[in-house]
Amino acid sequence: MLKKSVFLSLLIAAASQVMALEQPVGRVILTVTGAISETNQQGAAVFDRKMLEDLGMKTLVTSTPWTEGVNTFKGPKLQSLLDAVGANGTTLTITALNDYAAEMPAADAAAHDVLMAMEMNGENMRVRDKGPIFMLYPFDNEPSLNNEVIHNRSVWQVKSIHVQ
Repeated sequence: MLKKSVFLSLLIAAASQVMALEQPVGRVILTVTGAISETNQQGAAVFDRKMLEDLGMKTLVTSTPWTEGVNTFKGPKLQSLLDAVGANGTTLTITALNDYAAEMPAADAAAHDVLMAMEMNGENMRVRDKGPIFMLYPFDNEPSLNNEVIHNRSVWQVKSIHVQ
């Protein structure tokens, strides 16, 4: 019985290591804190670009109030990030490099397929181009989202997300 208990304990420990977030190798571009169960740094989950790409790159073709014409954006879905960190909250505070912050209902991530855009028209988004991460709602797919409240939640130059 003791051998079985030890084996099960080792199996559970090994499984949790496989599921744990990896450590970033490149420059950290996003930090997630708050009500999360998966971390790779004390009290936080930090991501480099490759880690975010590994969440699965999706495409959104839309116009925005801040760009000219219709553009093709690519990046992971916000919901994929929230799932990866085990987010357990109802509100996200999204903060930009210039410390602009906006609150977003966590439910928006799935309800509206919010994209964490990292590419625009095949080019990596640089800080001067609203990168490295630009929170985008599907404005053309859901015209009702084209309003001031949602515009304020569409943070660019995102550096952190706090889950509460």
